[in-house]
Amino acid sequence: MERRIALKNMGLALGFTVATPTLISIVQSCKSEKVLEWTPDFFTPEEGSVLTHLVDIILPKTDTPSATEVQVNIFIDRFIDQVIPKEQQDFAKMTIGKFIEKALKDSGKENAGELGPEDLEPVLASSLKITKEQEEVQQKAIEEFMMAMGEGKSAELNDEAARFAFANSLREMTIWGYKTTEYIGEEVLAYLPVPGEYIGCGDVNELTGGKAWSL
Repeated sequence: MERRIALKNMGLALGFTVATPTLISIVQSCKSEKVLEWTPDFFTPEEGSVLTHLVDIILPKTDTPSATEVQVNIFIDRFIDQVIPKEQQDFAKMTIGKFIEKALKDSGKENAGELGPEDLEPVLASSLKITKEQEEVQQKAIEEFMMAMGEGKSAELNDEAARFAFANSLREMTIWGYKTTEYIGEEVLAYLPVPGEYIGCGDVNELTGGKAWSL
């Protein structure tokens, strides 16, 4: 299936919610940035380099632009920096650290800034390509860790679960951020700048050609 078709049919399944003015402000601020000159606000430059490679592994250039071509990496960094609470920011830092540790160990490299797609893709794949039973185990470990942290208790999350948490969250945020961009919203998804008639029970194939609405 072409990625364009998959994106057209992707609804609001990811569940990210944020005030529209805040979201628009972040999206607009990303448009003026050049990826090669970008300095992350939340992540370190080395972590930003890893993030940049990973979002393009998740959404490479095909019949639509790659993730970095529409500044998804910048969007994710600013969203984490400006929107999510401190405990989730700390969790993001910890989990990307565990992910990078594994990539460095497997590649034999010493600095995260040296990691390329060939070093990161195997770690991403091994973190995400797990059985349903394994995913349930990882999700339970993450939930217990977050609950303990929320209660002010000391807790540890095993490295495998941390890498899964990072990879899974990054994949969701990459797709969400990609769908939020102006190009995807207007050129790939169903776009109606001035809302018209509301048809609550219409067939999506007839109304939009099978596309999800751009929101």
